[in-house]
Amino acid sequence: MELLSTRKLEAYYGDSQALFGIDFEVEPGEIVALIGANGAGKSTFLKTVCGLLPAPREAIRFGGEAIGGLAPGSIVRRGIALVPEGRRLFPSLSVEENLKLGGYVRRAGPWKLQTVYRLFPRLQQRRAHPAVALSGGEQQMVAIGRALMSNPQLLICDELSLGLAPVVVKEIYQALGELCRDGLTAVIVEQDVAVAQRVSRRLYCMQEGRITLTGPSESLTREQISRAYFGV
Repeated sequence: MELLSTRKLEAYYGDSQALFGIDFEVEPGEIVALIGANGAGKSTFLKTVCGLLPAPREAIRFGGEAIGGLAPGSIVRRGIALVPEGRRLFPSLSVEENLKLGGYVRRAGPWKLQTVYRLFPRLQQRRAHPAVALSGGEQQMVAIGRALMSNPQLLICDELSLGLAPVVVKEIYQALGELCRDGLTAVIVEQDVAVAQRVSRRLYCMQEGRITLTGPSESLTREQISRAYFGV
């Protein structure tokens, strides 16, 4: 049974339609990648799933429950956490204060400060530092840790690798892989197609608000992905 699914999902910005009949599913324990050019609709899709844009109730289901159009806080309490593009850390707060904010919903589960620090030991060393004073990779670790503090079943990650050195990207995705082997499920939006294929089990490609390709990541060819990505 799918942990998350959408059926014929549409989304709008005012009168302008941004998503057109999106069918998408994620099974427990998977890492599923979503790729596409800028403006393809990837972030709009994530925002709609997370309750930041309205949606018909039955168009989005999580754990067998219809959640379309619920408030973002309600969706977090059900077990979905977002690592947003650009990290969105609170600049006036320390690393530890940013992490603690992620636990405000008080969902039961294994994630607390000490478990986040075991996953990312560097954060414990810098816990009293302003979060935005850290390197880009360390800030991304704070953003992931903050999301984990809500004890989610599903972690949604928007552009984890953006602006980071390849060695840092490898470290972060290695940590994500370990989390999913331990039972977490993840959806990643990733600009680097090679990285998306390497770290995910299945891959979706979007163009102009529509799904243009889906399949097992390891079996999709460069030609198939290029055609779906660029529409040529």
